[in-house]
Amino acid sequence: MKLVIFLLALVLDLVIGEPPALVHPVVWFGKVIEFFDKHYKRRTPALDFTAGFLGAIIVIGFAFFLSRLPCFLPKWPGVAVSVYLLKSSFAIKSLARHVKNTIKEDIEEQRKYISWIVSRDVSNLDRAHLNSAAIESLAENITDSVVAPLFYYLIFGLSGALIYRAVNTLDAMIGYRNERYEFFGKFAARLDDITNFIPARLTVLLFLPLGPRKVLSHYKKAKFKINGDKPIAAMSAVLGVWLEKEGVYRFDGRTPELGDIKQALRVYWIVVVEWILISGLVMWRW
Repeated sequence: MKLVIFLLALVLDLVIGEPPALVHPVVWFGKVIEFFDKHYKRRTPALDFTAGFLGAIIVIGFAFFLSRLPCFLPKWPGVAVSVYLLKSSFAIKSLARHVKNTIKEDIEEQRKYISWIVSRDVSNLDRAHLNSAAIESLAENITDSVVAPLFYYLIFGLSGALIYRAVNTLDAMIGYRNERYEFFGKFAARLDDITNFIPARLTVLLFLPLGPRKVLSHYKKAKFKINGDKPIAAMSAVLGVWLEKEGVYRFDGRTPELGDIKQALRVYWIVVVEWILISGLVMWRW
């Protein structure tokens, strides 16, 4: 049944993409932590950390509660709810669509679409750095949006997938090192680092068939971040282009062009198919 739910969730993702925001569990996770963020007035580092910790635990608890709902339903309605909840934990089609939308000849139009998928300020980026930002976002989100949620589904079932997505959402919303979130978001950020440690490196392994020597060479240089730069290094190696977030990391290669975003999407689909086949085989054998 675990494999059946997995396959049906994949079909659902490829057919409809992302569910409407009103009924999307990830949006619900975001709304809960947003409530805490807006209503908690920052005080001392210890109190800020405690408040952020409690808010994160509530969101994680909510994710666990949702994952257990199918257990209280009749068999087939429970399967249907499980399929929907699992699908909400990963985003294969929508990730590809968002990155594809950045392939624009008009640089201002490209800048607009890239601003929707990266957290950095893109207002002053030149064409090459815009292309780089799109490719970096795609590479990093292979881990966050595909590999990690299915990895935790393999190990812990639906609870693992939804709790991972809750942690990842927390990090995306409050896991920043600035005055507002330095302590309030610290627990979420560190927990996201822990949960992504293995999946980020699994993602790199999926790139190996596309150029093992280059991928390993770039991977050895990926020492800028705990997890996020690992798949970016692998994508840079396979495409042969430099990828750079100024002041944070840089992987060498030729200048990324608009066509390299298209090529990155082809690489993305290869890596995703590899992971789907591996995941399906593991579930079938177990």
